[in-house]
Amino acid sequence: MLEGLITKFMGETAAKLRLVFDAIRQSRGVYLFDEFDALGAHRNQSNDVGEIRRVLNSFLQLLEKDSSDSLIVAATNHEKMLDRALFRRFDDVIEYALPDLTLAEEIIRRKLAPFETSNVDWPTILHRAQSFSPADLVRVSEEAAKKAVLIDSKRITTESILSALEERKAACL
Repeated sequence: MLEGLITKFMGETAAKLRLVFDAIRQSRGVYLFDEFDALGAHRNQSNDVGEIRRVLNSFLQLLEKDSSDSLIVAATNHEKMLDRALFRRFDDVIEYALPDLTLAEEIIRRKLAPFETSNVDWPTILHRAQSFSPADLVRVSEEAAKKAVLIDSKRITTESILSALEERKAACL
């Protein structure tokens, strides 16, 4: 939703935000603001030119005035970047922790179930996968599977998973 909301012209983003809240009032539904840190970053950021601060203030006011039957959800992977005032405006804040080693292994194994993984060095894989979210682990597994399919193999190697982990880590920086 945010990609169509944030513009380079001053004042236009807040106006579009008002249109979104008008739609929220008119059409009952679930409205997801994904990658919310783009809109909800701390208002005291040193690199802020003021526009995003005004947009956040508008969002806070619109959220506070909202009396619709809609559900408004905001999601981020960077909760520490969010302005603290946002946490007071939402009824619930749900945090998801990174998976432990057991869950990380289960995620990877399930995604790679159609393949032969008996020679995979799981302790090495899991050591390197510690800081990955469940979604990242799924993407890593899919990448390793894709590489196996492209070379017409039913076997997943430790190296292919490690390579996919490194690619994913680089993509997330």
